[in-house]
Amino acid sequence: MTRPDSLRRGWTTGACATAAATAAYQALLTGEFPDPVTVWLPGGQTPAFALAVEQLTTARPTTGGLSANEPATTVRPSTDDRAAEAAMAGVVKDAGDDPDVTHGALIRATVRHAAPGTGVTFRAGPGVGTVTLPGLPLAVGEPAVNPVPRRLIREAVARVAAAHGGSGDVTVELSVDDGARIAEQTWNPRLGILGGLSILGTTGVVIPYSCSAWIDSIRRGIDVALATGETHVLGATGTTSERVGAEVYGLSGTALLDMGDFAGALLKYLRRHPIPRLTIAGGFAKFSKLADGHLDLHSGRSQVNLDALADRATAVGGNAELAAHIRAANTALHALELARAADVPLGDAVAEAARDAARALLRGSELPITVDVIAINRTGTIIGRAAPNKA
Repeated sequence: MTRPDSLRRGWTTGACATAAATAAYQALLTGEFPDPVTVWLPGGQTPAFALAVEQLTTARPTTGGLSANEPATTVRPSTDDRAAEAAMAGVVKDAGDDPDVTHGALIRATVRHAAPGTGVTFRAGPGVGTVTLPGLPLAVGEPAVNPVPRRLIREAVARVAAAHGGSGDVTVELSVDDGARIAEQTWNPRLGILGGLSILGTTGVVIPYSCSAWIDSIRRGIDVALATGETHVLGATGTTSERVGAEVYGLSGTALLDMGDFAGALLKYLRRHPIPRLTIAGGFAKFSKLADGHLDLHSGRSQVNLDALADRATAVGGNAELAAHIRAANTALHALELARAADVPLGDAVAEAARDAARALLRGSELPITVDVIAINRTGTIIGRAAPNKA
């Protein structure tokens, strides 16, 4: 198995956008694109990024032979920097060894001069989303460029302005090639970020398999649910359990939280930002691990305890023979089948234990949170329920 510390780290969309904006603004002022371009990240790293694309748009043609209908663009225009109306640079995101859906995406920044005293303003270009719901760290109507990337870009613009005699008053338009399609694989549509991806990153560095982006999406989902007035949310481990839970309670939209394997991340954030009612829906095997106190339900980071399942079966009426068979079972679902054949409600027992584990983690919340659990099998059939109970 590959050791986590041997995996190659990558760069966030925010770091790539900062590099692209830095190069574009320098070209806007000087007519020359720095390649590679160096950026300063919050942790003190100074990575250099190669440019994948670059282009200047000029106020007048700077190369001969252009017709009136041809665009006045060239990679290396005149040395009269004020002839440049806009500069665009693009960087291909390298996520390292992390399975990031934005790995390989081309992130572009187009920089234009702005009115004196306006500072740096941001626009969403093609493939970058726009915020349409409250609860995020950005106002409704703003481009989905998170606070840290905004700060990094502003600092980079100031650095370039100081070095090359600029005012620092610019409009930065960020875009991602094919970003609208890629965004369909993220939480953005559910969070009300429409039209494309978010420009993210708090450190600029992608740590492989840290799952920080997913956990951040869970937190933002809770923020949006609170801001939109949801009083009952559903945390689901996958699409099937989400569908089942949503159908049971008639939930939709911002009430649905795709927690995946990160039960702990969901519960810990809800403890600090409570919503009155929580339903957790997921597979029997995953909930057998939550019942044992595991907060990360991924198969690579926690395992099903068949001895514990045997004990739970015994506690709800199973005999010694059933317990022995469960201890020797191949999987959690095999154990469930054995219990169901013996008419022992192991599904309910696991759901109740999972609910109690969730309630224990939610204790100390400013407001009480009512919790119930729906456990399903692989076909989406409900095989265990735990009634609502306040944490």
